[in-house]
Amino acid sequence: MERNAEDFARKYEEVYQDMFRFALYTLKNRQEAEDVVSETVLDAWKGIRTLKNEDAFRAWIFRILATKCRQKLKSYLNRMAELPEDLAWRERDTSEDMDVRAAFYRLHDEERLVLSLNLFAGYSGREIAEMLDMNDNTVRSLKSRALKKMEQMLTA
Repeated sequence: MERNAEDFARKYEEVYQDMFRFALYTLKNRQEAEDVVSETVLDAWKGIRTLKNEDAFRAWIFRILATKCRQKLKSYLNRMAELPEDLAWRERDTSEDMDVRAAFYRLHDEERLVLSLNLFAGYSGREIAEMLDMNDNTVRSLKSRALKKMEQMLTA
């Protein structure tokens, strides 16, 4: 794809909301999500010439975003400092919504990432496997295990 600012902006505008939603649900922190999306856009702009098929823009930019989110999650594990307060759970008016979110956040990082890519970004198991450099069966297993865990948490 040619490096054209208008085309890039148009394509980015089509996926921004989904990118931010994915990053927010994955990282659980608004500021971190905004930062990761910004970093992703910069990297995508720098590497836009490597995109051979313009129709693959969404998958390509989400692959960059997923990698950035994984790196950020790993940095959380390596950080010795106390996590920011805004990572803590805040009560919401709807108890069902709160329970679902709490169950989602109790999942392992990799499980949250796979569910986020599938549920919030709309990617298939095969697409997620390609993005995350995983086996299709591993992705299906992670998704299935995550959904079962959430179901158990919500019915307990």
